[in-house]
Amino acid sequence: MPGQITRAGFIASGALFALTGKALAAVPDGDLAYLRLLVGVELLTQDYAATHAGDPAVAQMRADDGAHYRGLANLMAQSGQTAATADDVDFSYPKGTPALELGWQLKQLSLGAYLGAVQWLQTPALRLPVGQIAANEAQHLSAFAHLLGKPLIGNAFATALPISTVSDALDRYES
Repeated sequence: MPGQITRAGFIASGALFALTGKALAAVPDGDLAYLRLLVGVELLTQDYAATHAGDPAVAQMRADDGAHYRGLANLMAQSGQTAATADDVDFSYPKGTPALELGWQLKQLSLGAYLGAVQWLQTPALRLPVGQIAANEAQHLSAFAHLLGKPLIGNAFATALPISTVSDALDRYES
């Protein structure tokens, strides 16, 4: 049936969270906006990692971000929406920013985006998977901290970014 996820489809998606297998009922426009925004964040971080995948930790992050993207795309499909793909966006990066520092900045953006979504999502079925991804993004941020010689543990209360801040930040990376 349309909107349902089979066991094979779930496993193939790489998603680490359980979904209902049913279409999500009446997802508010604001929640769909967050899903679209988070898809954009995942496309950006995957694009970055594709060009900086020499480090095994960055390669693992790219794999995780691919799983995040597929999970978000599945949630969008259950909501009757189609997720953007890498072919839909061209990214560019600021000149002069060291590659690892840029990765650190992108992961700070990612974590803030997911925490903002956790704060504002209205659909209960979306909160758990988004929170699970936020936890993984925090691990990614800690891995970049290690690579950069920064403290491995950040603030006790990570910053949740409003949707407008994340959207503006994503605009800076689109060419």
